[in-house]
Amino acid sequence: MRFLLISIYFILVSCGSYPKNQNFHLVSSASKNIVNPYFSDESIDYVYKTSIDIYNNSFGGLLIIKKVDKQEHRIAFTTEMGNKLFDFSFNGDSFKVNYILDELNKKILINMLNKDFKVLITENLHVSNSFTEDNNRIFESTINNKKYYYYFNKNQLTQVVRANNGKEKVAFLFLEISDNIAEQISIKHNNIKLEINLKSITQ
Repeated sequence: MRFLLISIYFILVSCGSYPKNQNFHLVSSASKNIVNPYFSDESIDYVYKTSIDIYNNSFGGLLIIKKVDKQEHRIAFTTEMGNKLFDFSFNGDSFKVNYILDELNKKILINMLNKDFKVLITENLHVSNSFTEDNNRIFESTINNKKYYYYFNKNQLTQVVRANNGKEKVAFLFLEISDNIAEQISIKHNNIKLEINLKSITQ
């Protein structure tokens, strides 16, 4: 009986919410909106030297992100010689694969890239809860029915975390930020071996 009670206790603790597990302090549950400023300027071609590591495979090249309309972005990944690896279009809630290399044409990978890039380019987000932690203000939002936590430090977006069952599943880190451009971006998955690293070469 004692073992059963201890097991139930640890199950309940492990299934706590992400804010609770991170010791966040609830500030307000009132609805509001926040803005992700990255990749929001239609006049800029955002170009990043990029590596994508998936399981035992590694792909390197240039990632180009272009906002082509109010609700539309185009994202292409090429080798440094200009050979296309994939080309995606995002328009509102729709996602289209314009082209993808056969070696990358795996449903699970396409789904992950769709979700990851959707987070990068989604500008206006509805907030369901807000919290504080040290010097951070954290806002809880939802994209494609998944919960994301947006970390702001001094009104600057520095991190996004997707969480499920109280655990961090994917972390997005934005570093060396200037004029709403993150010079370095890191996306790391904790449940699968997928990591994306970007270094800006935008002029």
